[in-house]
Amino acid sequence: MTTRTRPAGAVALAAFLLAAATGCTDGAGGPGGGTPGTSADPPGASRPAGSPADPSAAPGGASAPTGFTLVASGDVLPHDSIIRRAAEDAGGGGYDFGPMLSGVKPVVSQADLALCHMETVYGKEGGPYTGYPAFKSPPEVAVALKATGYDSCSTASNHTLDDGAAGLGRTLDALDKAGVRHAGSARTAAEAGRPALLKAGGATVAQLAYTYDTNGYPLPEGQPWAVQLLDEKKVVADARAARAAGADVVVVSVHWGTEWQTEPDERQLSLGRALTASQTGGRPDIDLLVGTHAHVPQAYEKVNGTWVVYGMGDQIAGDMINHEGAYDPRGNQGTLGRFTFAPPRTPGARWEVTKAEFIPQWFDTARGRVVNLGAADGSNARHAEIRDTIRRVVLSRGADKDGLVMGK
Repeated sequence: MTTRTRPAGAVALAAFLLAAATGCTDGAGGPGGGTPGTSADPPGASRPAGSPADPSAAPGGASAPTGFTLVASGDVLPHDSIIRRAAEDAGGGGYDFGPMLSGVKPVVSQADLALCHMETVYGKEGGPYTGYPAFKSPPEVAVALKATGYDSCSTASNHTLDDGAAGLGRTLDALDKAGVRHAGSARTAAEAGRPALLKAGGATVAQLAYTYDTNGYPLPEGQPWAVQLLDEKKVVADARAARAAGADVVVVSVHWGTEWQTEPDERQLSLGRALTASQTGGRPDIDLLVGTHAHVPQAYEKVNGTWVVYGMGDQIAGDMINHEGAYDPRGNQGTLGRFTFAPPRTPGARWEVTKAEFIPQWFDTARGRVVNLGAADGSNARHAEIRDTIRRVVLSRGADKDGLVMGK
C-alpha cells in the first residue's frame, strides 16, 4: 500500500514554495512521466460508435436521430506516488493505470461518449518519468483511459508544455495509438485547425479545449497553434467553425479558475456568461462547458440555458498539498458530470439536455483507487461525509433548482 507522506518542518516549507508555483503538488514529495494530423477525420470517414463522426450519418437521414449520454471527468494528474502505484499494479512489468480507474469504469464505459482531461504529457517509452513540478507520465496512462471507456480527452492545460513540443507530440501519439481522441493541443497547424468530431447516438459532437496558461512556458518557436489558449473570441469562432463542420453538439473543455478555491472566480463567471450567451441564428454556439484545473470540486450551474461545470476536481492525483503547504483532502475529491441529450424538437433547434447528473468520486490514495461515491455503500461514514461535502459544493449555485441530481 502507498504510504501517505505529509511534509513537516523544512520539508513543508519546500512543499509550500513549490505549491505556490503551480498548485499541482503531490504529498509524496518532489520530481518523480499515431500519427501526426489524425486528431480529426476527413468528411465521410466511416467509424464505429464512440469514434470520429461520419457526417453522412447526421440527423436528416431515413431514420430519426437518437439521443445520447455524455460523461465528463476531471484532471488525470499522475504524481510520483501514482506512477509508483501503477508500477506495483503492473506486477513489475511496466505500468498499469487501469485498476486505479476500475471504480468508475461502469459509469464511463456505459456512456455513449466519455471525455477526460489529460493534464500531463507523456515521457519516452521506458522513462524516465517524473511527477511535480514538470510532469512526464508513462504513456500507459492512455491505454488505461481507453480500457476504462474514454473516447476523447482534453489535452490543453498549464502543464501541456512541461516537456516542450516533444512531450506534446509524444502525448498525442500515445493517445492516437490507444484509440483515444484529443482536443486542445496539436502537432501541426492543420491538426490545430480541425475540431475533434465524434459520434454519439444520432449526433455529431465536437470537443474543443483551451487552457488559461502554460505555466510561463512559451509556445514552441514557429508553432503558435501548439496549445489552444483561452480567449473568448477564439472559443466562439472555433465553436461556430465546428458547427459548420457538422457538429450538432459543441462541448468546450476549459482549464481555468483559481486553484484550491471551491467558488468559481470572476473570470470563470464572466466567461461562462459570455460563452453561453453567444448564438448564431438564435441557436447557442456552445452546448456544454466543462472545467478543470482548480483541484477541488466546484459548482455546476445552468447559465443562459446551458450547463456549466466550473470545475470537476481531480480524478487521479497523489496526496495533494495546497498553497499553505498543507495536505488538503479536497485535492482527491471530484465529480463526473453525466448529461443526457435529446434530439431537437424542431428543425434547426439545439440538442437539449433532458437530464443532468453529477456523480461524486474520491481518489483513495492509500489504496490507489477511484471510488464512485454515488454508488458506494451508505454504511461507510467516511464515504458519506466526503459525498456530502462534494454535494454541497456542486449545488452551491442552485443547480438542483434547474434539475441537477446526484447519479450513481
